[in-house]
Amino acid sequence: MQFVIERANLLKSLSHVQSVVEKRGTIAVLSNIKIDAKGSEVSLTATDMDIAVVEKVPAEVSGSGSTTVPAHTFYDIVRKLPEGTQIELTTSEDGSKVSIRSGQSRFSLACLPVDDFPVMAEGELSHNFTLKSAECLALIEKPSFAISTEETRYYLNGIYMHVAGSGDSKVLRAVATDGHRLARIEVALPAGADNMPGVIVPRKAIQELRKLLENGEGDVAISLSETKIRFVYGNAVLVSKLIDGNFPDYERVIPSANEKLMEVDCKIFKDAVDRVSVISSEKSRAIKLQLENGKLTLSAGGGDQGSASEEIDITYSSSPIEIGFNSRYLLDMMTQIDGDTAQFLLNDGGSPALVRDTADVGALYVIMPMRV
Repeated sequence: MQFVIERANLLKSLSHVQSVVEKRGTIAVLSNIKIDAKGSEVSLTATDMDIAVVEKVPAEVSGSGSTTVPAHTFYDIVRKLPEGTQIELTTSEDGSKVSIRSGQSRFSLACLPVDDFPVMAEGELSHNFTLKSAECLALIEKPSFAISTEETRYYLNGIYMHVAGSGDSKVLRAVATDGHRLARIEVALPAGADNMPGVIVPRKAIQELRKLLENGEGDVAISLSETKIRFVYGNAVLVSKLIDGNFPDYERVIPSANEKLMEVDCKIFKDAVDRVSVISSEKSRAIKLQLENGKLTLSAGGGDQGSASEEIDITYSSSPIEIGFNSRYLLDMMTQIDGDTAQFLLNDGGSPALVRDTADVGALYVIMPMRV
C-alpha cells in the first residue's frame, strides 16, 4: 500500500475517527485505525464494537491495500507535522510496518493484521429518512446537557428519538433527562420517519456525531432499526448500537399548570447567575431566585463562605415567589437557548419550572427546584 495525502485533509478525518478509539482497550487491534487505500481515496475506520466511524479522504494512491496503525500515535504524528505538507504512507513488504514521510520527518509504526480488525454488522436498517445538518445538530446538541451520567440508570444515558403528535402535526422529537432537568427538542417530521420505533441513541454516539456535523452544511441520511442507527454525512458514516431499555414517560414531569410567567434577557440572566454562583457551595451550587413585580433578585451563600446578590429587570406581574435552583443546571440550559429572551413558567417554590426559548418553538426545558 502506498499513497500521498494532504495533511489538512488527513488531520480533519483522523480527528473524527481516532476519538472513537478507547485509550485503555483490552483488545489490541481496537486501539488501531484501519486504513484502506483504493482508487483515488483513502478510507479510515475505527470502532469500539459499540460505535464505528468510517471516513473517506481524497488521496493519490499509487498502491492499493489495507493496514491498521495505532490510532492515537498516528493522530499525534499527523497533528505535529507542519501545516500545508504532503504525507506519504507506505507499508513494508511483509505488512508488519508502515512508514510515514513528510518533508524531512520519518516515522515507522508497527501494524496489526487487517484480518483481525472487526467488522461491525449493521443488520437490516428498515427506517430511512433525511434531515438538514442544522436540524440534526439541534436534535442532538440542545438536549445533550441533560443526558444522565449515572450508569445504573443506563436507559437515561442517551437521547430518546421518537415520533410525537398526530395527524399533520407529527414531529420528530429528541428528549434527554437526568432526573434533575429535562430537555425536549423537536423538528418537522421528515418523510420516511413516520413509522420509526422510539430509540435511545447513546451519549458517545451523540458526541461523535456532533464532531462530524460541526460547522457543516448539507443533509444527513439516517437509517435505523430497533437495535442500531446509522448516520451518513458527506464522506463520513457513523454506525452505533442503541441502548436496549425503556425511556421513562417524560411527559409526566412536564408541568401543565404553571401560570406565573417571567421573561428575562438571556445574556443578562446568564451573566448574573454566573457571578452570584461564585459564592454558592461547590456541592450544591444552589442559588435563590426572588421574583416580584418587574424585578428578579438572585442570591447565594450566607454561610462561612460569604454571600452574593444581584438584581436585574424582568417582565413579571404575578404574585411574588421564591425558588432555588442548581446554578450549573441553569447555566447549561441557558447556553442552549438561541433567542434573546427566555420564558420561565412557574407555579410555586416547590414545583419544577418550565422554560421556553422565544426563538425556537420546538424547544422546551424543565428544571427541578432545590431547597436553598
